[in-house]
Amino acid sequence: MPTALALSPHLDDAAFSCGGLLAQLAQGGWRVVMATLFTGSVANPEGFALACQLDKGLPAGIDYMALRRDEDSGAAAALGIAPPVHLPFREAPHRGYGSPPELFAETRTDDGIAGDLAPAIAELIAAEGPDLLLAPQAIGGHVDHVQMVRALRSRDPLPPILWWRDFPYTVREAAPREPLAALFAELPEATVTLDPDAQARKRAACAAYASQIGFQFGGPAGLDVRLARENGIERFRLSGRLGAAIPGLDAG
Repeated sequence: MPTALALSPHLDDAAFSCGGLLAQLAQGGWRVVMATLFTGSVANPEGFALACQLDKGLPAGIDYMALRRDEDSGAAAALGIAPPVHLPFREAPHRGYGSPPELFAETRTDDGIAGDLAPAIAELIAAEGPDLLLAPQAIGGHVDHVQMVRALRSRDPLPPILWWRDFPYTVREAAPREPLAALFAELPEATVTLDPDAQARKRAACAAYASQIGFQFGGPAGLDVRLARENGIERFRLSGRLGAAIPGLDAG
């Protein structure tokens, strides 16, 4: 049984961006694991970190990341994949980034998280033995996405990778920021056409992140509108040589 490992910066990125493919792989007999790097709880958050919780309508006293990890487990169940893996790294607001613009600007010179992520990613790959990796292109420029890509690319050798286009950043602006575009410009494009069941599973998985849907999409109706614009297609760049068939894949 081939294994696919999706490396997600945040608790929702993989489901939002390639959830349909994850569901389709599982339907096709693959073992599918969704691993998220930045899931560590932080007691008594303050300042901007606390604001990132309050602006979702959540009270200050709850464990925000525990709530989100539970949502992620629900999303994995909706996709029909293995229980998710949660690594303990802290999101950018807990590493000195103090405002929304800072999250989408250059990475801080004192943010050495990529050096911590790299061995953790290597250990995860060794443990799971994936035939295929899925990872973000960091479209939108969120610093956690950028640092994850840097950490992953520092490992060699790697299995073949389908680099996803980071949804919903791809649909928020006509020309979203792409700080790492040069890394992917020469890689061949690939598209995956989702069957109706995979589309339904992706929608259910996205909706499982209830704490995020209002903030990201304005509610379930907004989510449906955004997903409808994708027309049942997920888009990637491919690095490496695929050794197993990918359901619905057109690699040009």
